[in-house]
Amino acid sequence: MSALLGETEAEGGEDQAAGGREIPLELIRRNPDQPRRQFAEAELEELTQSVREKGVLQPVLLRPAPGVTGEYQLVAGERRWRAAQRAGLRAIPAVIRELDDLQVLEIAIIENVQRADLNALEEAQGYKALIDRFGRTQDAVAQVVGKSRPHVANALRLLSLPEPVLALLAEGALSAGHARALVGAADPLALARQVVAKGLNVRETESLAKRSATEGGAPRPSRLKPGGKDTDTLSLENDLSEVLGLGVEILDKGGRGEIRIAYETLEQLDDLCRRLTRG
Repeated sequence: MSALLGETEAEGGEDQAAGGREIPLELIRRNPDQPRRQFAEAELEELTQSVREKGVLQPVLLRPAPGVTGEYQLVAGERRWRAAQRAGLRAIPAVIRELDDLQVLEIAIIENVQRADLNALEEAQGYKALIDRFGRTQDAVAQVVGKSRPHVANALRLLSLPEPVLALLAEGALSAGHARALVGAADPLALARQVVAKGLNVRETESLAKRSATEGGAPRPSRLKPGGKDTDTLSLENDLSEVLGLGVEILDKGGRGEIRIAYETLEQLDDLCRRLTRG
């Protein structure tokens, strides 16, 4: 996969990743299944200026265009292709490979996810395409893109939100953390509008969603009940809860016991696992 993305040299003379073949821009077509839909104007303009001064330093990855003789389809490197067009180049260095539709989609997702180029919605839609069109499981998708299964599962959960909320996510008005906090809410659009209007952070959004869920009824009781603990134990519980952002209960019996950590979502569990295994 590294070789396909141009990170190592490919075998063969004129098709080496270090230089690639010069392919006329007019023969290159955009991949309609490219998961990335949005390109930051400032970043694209910066790259265009670099291309004007130094040219395209890393080849793009192409495949022969399906059903069209003599033309090519972009697999990876759309920003470079767009910048080359803006800079007025007539050709761009390229590595050409015979790839099927599944390989093309996987490479496009991997390239963008590893470089943090996709927004949360584009990432989720890419995962869904791998599952729906090619029968990939969540575990298989996670393995291909180098993410955990809970990460993939949480990304896919975003697609259950209504379209207006997804639009706010796509344009950056809501972060992925905000959107995940709204999944499962009775009226996520109304809550999303409150979040945007008040400029709430993710923690405040989670609290807003919980308050909304218990509106008109008794709040859900906490699963962690302190029950007759000394002040030192309660203080330690509070300290741990503050650090982890989760409910913590310490059960101590004569210097031995256990620590219980409560989580509400798979994302919280995934984050906790990352913290515990960071060392």
